[in-house]
Amino acid sequence: MSDATIDATKAELRRKARAQRAALSDSRRAEASAAATAHFFRDIKLLPEEMVAAFWPIRDEIDVKPVLTRLMDDGQPVCLPVVLGEGQPLELRHWRDGAALYPSGFGTLAPDELAPVVVPDVMLMPLLGFDKHGTRLGYGGGYYDRTLQSLARRPRLVGFAFSAQAFDFIPREPHDVPLDAVVTEDGVTVFGTSA
Repeated sequence: MSDATIDATKAELRRKARAQRAALSDSRRAEASAAATAHFFRDIKLLPEEMVAAFWPIRDEIDVKPVLTRLMDDGQPVCLPVVLGEGQPLELRHWRDGAALYPSGFGTLAPDELAPVVVPDVMLMPLLGFDKHGTRLGYGGGYYDRTLQSLARRPRLVGFAFSAQAFDFIPREPHDVPLDAVVTEDGVTVFGTSA
């Protein structure tokens, strides 16, 4: 596929993914988020010391706040991404128990600028779509691509989505790092051997 064809294909898939996600009812979203949370804790194994990069959901993304709450309650180290500016990687800040969160761009919340910057062992990723090969379709801003390129080591990548966001095929470009697993209301799909 040419670059222009890939860009056009991804743009159309983003349009479809947004429409499919927006079509879900509020009750369906709540049920799906609860089911995905249960699947995550049943099937994704975490070591107690592993730093987990999570995200604060925006718009109509699957709600991972229950995952965040349980990770924090269990004493699991957690960090959240901060948008520093267009064209820059995300900064991942450790969220310590009891610390306030502040607006950090695009409707998300994150720890303040005094929070330690960390490198995660596991990264929970928002997405618009995914395919059976673990290819992630993001929003097109490249924030997670740049972040993964800037990290000292590659974390395990776990996508969170509704099953309605699944596609048969998403074109993968050289900068696209595949997911190790994706969590939906239907369960956990593992693409690599490390999830």
